[in-house]
Amino acid sequence: MVAAAASFLLLSRSPEGNEELRRTLVGEILLVCPNEVLRTFALFVAVGTVHVVFRRPFLLLSFNPDRGRSERLRLWFWDFLFYALFGVVVTSFVRMGGVLLVFSFLIIPAVCANIFAKSLRTQLALGWLVATLSSVAGLYASYRLDLPTGAAIVCALGLALLLAGIGRAIDIMIKR
Repeated sequence: MVAAAASFLLLSRSPEGNEELRRTLVGEILLVCPNEVLRTFALFVAVGTVHVVFRRPFLLLSFNPDRGRSERLRLWFWDFLFYALFGVVVTSFVRMGGVLLVFSFLIIPAVCANIFAKSLRTQLALGWLVATLSSVAGLYASYRLDLPTGAAIVCALGLALLLAGIGRAIDIMIKR
């Protein structure tokens, strides 16, 4: 965090610093070249394949580490592998989408899904649905209102989270 703040301070003194700062935060998602998209897609497919093939140790690490230890899994290895793959995915996407967009996609759909679903399968489906609908809404708002695309998608994700929170609060009040 301190390094990021120091970078922002340095960029604020540069003639093009504000523009570079904006690109770092919200990215230039519409200006990404097709080769970079294909390269990133291939990387995501590879990481996804690793997660599918080794889903059992990853799930044990996340949801039942005691059982993983009893089965003599090297949890430190799976933990390291998970975070290494996570780092690769995040850094590759930050170059395209910016910090705000990447972390909004990482957090908000998962929180929305967690509010309403208990099973992992349902949470995944609901999270993907929230991310997809928010992306489409953000892209549409960006197009119609001539807004920066990354920021519009982040705001659409934020609106989805707000609506999920309101929906959950209403659900709790009704059940009382």
